Amino acid sequence: MGSFEGFITRIYESTEIDSQLKLASVIGVNRSAITQARKKNSVPESWILRLYKIYGLNPEWLENGSGKVFINPADDHAEFCSVAKVKARLCAGGGSFESGSEVEGYYSLSSEWLVRKGNSRSMVLMDVFGNSMEPEFKDGDTVLIDESQKKIMAGAVYAIGIEDTIMVKRIEKHPSKMVLLSDNKNYAPIYLEREEMDSVRIIGKVIWSCREYR
Repeated sequence: MGSFEGFITRIYESTEIDSQLKLASVIGVNRSAITQARKKNSVPESWILRLYKIYGLNPEWLENGSGKVFINPADDHAEFCSVAKVKARLCAGGGSFESGSEVEGYYSLSSEWLVRKGNSRSMVLMDVFGNSMEPEFKDGDTVLIDESQKKIMAGAVYAIGIEDTIMVKRIEKHPSKMVLLSDNKNYAPIYLEREEMDSVRIIGKVIWSCREYR
């Protein structure tokens, strides 16, 4: 990881961001977090991911100045688009799991295909952990999530957060409750009453999956 000063200088040069206050607003943190990062001379991975999603800035370039500035050309006619895969895993069963936003790598997907699916800048790849969504999603599958699609459609599959847990479930929403459904019938539905619904974070809609055969 390069220096914080190099990181923020590159942002000022490549975007309309021209102050720490504006940077904090764009990445969704308090200004004090920027000050602390400067003191520690380090940049959280989640900030890199956020700036990549918004501006298409090359994470490697943001970190140390290496490589091209933008992963996706500004003319939006690139044949392929890079989508970040994070280390966090979606729970499809019991147990604890990683829930951070550290980037594991970037995967190239067809730009034309992504445009038909939604907003590529708001997409992220995550692995599924557990068997509660079988047979639709198996343990180890990778799913593509569009974080711009948060409006609940009955029966659709979403990545959701409840307190410190993120999981993958089908959602049905009723006037007074929300139901989280598993495809595996060995798992009972989770009923959330009106007062509990506010604690649910809709991360995004699952729009695609892939599976590595062992």
